[in-house]
Parts: sequence; C-alpha cells; structure tokens
Amino acid sequence: MKKVIIYTQETCPPCHAEKLWFKENGIEFEERDIRKDDQYLQEIIALGAAATPATLIKDGDSEEVVLGFDQSKLAEILGI
Repeated sequence: MKKVIIYTQETCPPCHAEKLWFKENGIEFEERDIRKDDQYLQEIIALGAAATPATLIKDGDSEEVVLGFDQSKLAEILGI
C-alpha cells in the first residue's frame, strides 16, 4: 500500500484543498506541518520543494514527489 505524506502549513489554501481532495477520495495521508516542526521543514527542503503543499508518495522502495496541488498527477500516481 502506498504511504502518502503531505507537507503543509496553516496559511496555505492549496494545502487545505489537497487534504479535502484526499478525504473525498478515501486516501489516507499523514500531514506534516512545516511551521510546527523544524524537522518537517528540513525534510521538505531536502525534497527540493520551495513551497507547500509538497506530497511524498512512498510505494515499497520507490518514492515520488508532487509539488503543489497537482490533482491529475496525484490521481495518476494513486490510481484514482
């Protein structure tokens, strides 16, 4: 099963939209607020992201990063 991690911050409208989209599509996800934990900020920087949301999708040994709320790319990766 794929593990979905979304890096967010409270003042990010696209973050709220993406989380709602996940919920509407029955996708379980882990939210990591970069303003509440400096480790999460360091992780998002390591992914090459300069803004939120950034979504990390792990599937076994492979990982994919989606920058921004790219609904079509997320749907393709998650098989929706």
